[in-house]
Amino acid sequence: MKKIITTSKAPAPIGPYNQAVLSGNTLYTSGQIALHPQTGELVLGDISAETKQVMENMKAVLEAAEMTFENVIKTSIFISDMHNFSKINEVYATYFDEATAPARETVEVANLPKFVNVEISMIAVK
Repeated sequence: MKKIITTSKAPAPIGPYNQAVLSGNTLYTSGQIALHPQTGELVLGDISAETKQVMENMKAVLEAAEMTFENVIKTSIFISDMHNFSKINEVYATYFDEATAPARETVEVANLPKFVNVEISMIAVK
């Protein structure tokens, strides 16, 4: 049985999908971009600020499912320019304990929704 997870503390979906789906004890999140949940405006211009907004959006989705970053077992990071990897990684690292950090992949892509620079999705387990 699946349970749809939603929160007003993260951007509302802009298509036929949900912020996250809980199946059993496993949470599958949709990708988050740097949309500010209250204003609907994109946080762009500085890759560190953009990444922080993405991670804060993800934090809100995890909290809506009664989870934290400690529950995350896998992340997928999509970036538009691999030259931004070190700055993205710097912000990302502040949300995880390196010793228990999740598995991860980082992929450079041609374009992302709304032409943002970074999108992150996660899988977490209670």
